Amino acid sequence: MSDDPIVITGMGLVTPLGTGVEAVWKRLLEGRSGIRAIDRVDVSDLPTRFAGLVPSKNEDAEAGLDIDSVVSTKERKKVDLFTIYALAAAEEALSQAGWKPQDQDSRDRTATAVATGIGGFPTITEAKATLDQRGYRRLSPFVIPSFLGNLAAGNISIRYGFRGPIDTPVTACAAGLQAIGDGVRLIRSGEADVVLAGGTEACIDRLTIGGFAAARALSTRNEDPGAASRPYDRDRDGFVLGEGAGLVVLERKSHAESRGAVPLLEVAGYGTSADAYHLTAGPEDGGGAALAISACLKRAGIAPEEIGYVNGHATSTPVGDRAELAALRRVFGKALAATPISSTKSAVGHLLGAAGGVEAVFTALAVLRGMLPPTLNFNAPDAGSEDLDFVPLTARASNIGAALCNSFGFGGVNAALCLKALRA
Repeated sequence: MSDDPIVITGMGLVTPLGTGVEAVWKRLLEGRSGIRAIDRVDVSDLPTRFAGLVPSKNEDAEAGLDIDSVVSTKERKKVDLFTIYALAAAEEALSQAGWKPQDQDSRDRTATAVATGIGGFPTITEAKATLDQRGYRRLSPFVIPSFLGNLAAGNISIRYGFRGPIDTPVTACAAGLQAIGDGVRLIRSGEADVVLAGGTEACIDRLTIGGFAAARALSTRNEDPGAASRPYDRDRDGFVLGEGAGLVVLERKSHAESRGAVPLLEVAGYGTSADAYHLTAGPEDGGGAALAISACLKRAGIAPEEIGYVNGHATSTPVGDRAELAALRRVFGKALAATPISSTKSAVGHLLGAAGGVEAVFTALAVLRGMLPPTLNFNAPDAGSEDLDFVPLTARASNIGAALCNSFGFGGVNAALCLKALRA
């Protein structure tokens, strides 16, 4: 293990529970849900009519997103919502880290790794409607640059003058965590001193909802949206789509201390793998995911029994939840029964490419604050998982030294991140 670990010095969040790390964390621990009926687009003819929507300032005076404070009205026409979410999370993370360098060398040594699963999907569907109904001359010249997946990272780079590498994993629901892993690699390789990393997503759209509904992947509890996301629960009926962004600032501990920044915790290990099995489902034995988790813990130099908390990928689908538990059992063995596991998707839904970024922040806060976020809507486990602790319904105090965060995506991509408290 390095004597100069890679640490997190800043964090930023935009979620269905609100905007800002402190407000979102408070609401998460209170057991609040950010899932509600969709009012942004017409979904009245679709089987699922709710999602995890980021509230606006008008909807939530305390923690809603004020888009006008992020981009001007003129600039708003040039960017998709997924980029706006990333810009908002970036400002919070960079402000906490105190990293907005004015000297060119520091800017040249700052990388931007911001993932997405779908990019500007609503921009694409709106542009297609415009093309069909009104012709190509009515298309905005900014259609292409607004929906491209790398433009969240690109716009952040332009705003702050960061000229280090730009990285945009587009690896479905593992993308946000892979961006953080890529950020770690960029620092280890010497290509960057500081990396802003994580994920962003804004795909609440008729086609997205309809497509996932056609695959029978979404919950249809329209009568009670807040109870719809039920990871690990026996009565779950599918996942809930969400949106938002989660970003962290990464750097060497010595680099942070040399400029007077406060290292928050260590990024101790990262692992990634492929299932090589199926387009949308992992193998029942969790073999591919177990490879990523094992590699992560090995690089961290941490034994499974030293992990005090697992933030599960668990989306609330029977196949996916069971496969993740199978992977954890392969790695942890008997120690898993004594390891708390929760899924914060129960409160915010599944943010696809942003999920790993947001959940990495939640995992970091669990270590920093000594609090385990709950799995909402959990009433009864599947047969065979009665021995496991899913932190049901209520947050819990727990002094943990290290935690694991998992993300798995379509195509069989797996990622795992280990975060560790810094030694005094």
